[in-house]
Amino acid sequence: MFGLIPKEKQFFKLYKEMTLNIIEGAVLLKDMMDTFADPLESQRRIKDVEHKGDAITHSIIQKLNKTFITPMDREDIYALAAKLDDIMDLIDASAQRFIMYNVDHTTQEAKSLAFLILQCCQGVDKAVGKLGNKATDQILEYCVEINAIENEADRVAREAIGALFDQEKNPIELLKWKEIYETLETATDKCEDAANILESVIVKNA
Repeated sequence: MFGLIPKEKQFFKLYKEMTLNIIEGAVLLKDMMDTFADPLESQRRIKDVEHKGDAITHSIIQKLNKTFITPMDREDIYALAAKLDDIMDLIDASAQRFIMYNVDHTTQEAKSLAFLILQCCQGVDKAVGKLGNKATDQILEYCVEINAIENEADRVAREAIGALFDQEKNPIELLKWKEIYETLETATDKCEDAANILESVIVKNA
């Protein structure tokens, strides 16, 4: 039992580092969509943030392997770290799509989805920030908010893709934008996945 409290704080501190890093990536993605001034530079900066997130995830896994007594079930610690890492991966993947497909402009729908991604990430950050504080009701409230934002992102992506099939005559452009919208929306799915793990942790420890 010796050293239990410091180890608990270290896990929660690393999670907080991850969520702040994810928000940094989401802000960069939103700025990329809003301005589209230098998409290649924006994507490079997002990739740097993604690499930083990978390093934090690795630190959590290393600490998990070295810690005998953990503040949460070991599988939950690993699962939450993996889902947080997935969020940043999808933010990076979204930015990459614009470079891979030589896209020369953005759309209002892409801007809306980037804004919703940022909102989702901020919700995850607030929920993770309450871990270890016994603020279970607040965590659950944030999880409900994340779910509502994900539903809105799903609606925006669905309508954007529907409009593509109605209006876009170039099949290559249609395929490009369909994948872009789907990738952006999947980032919010990953936020919801993280929220589901947090909800599970609350139920287990109720």
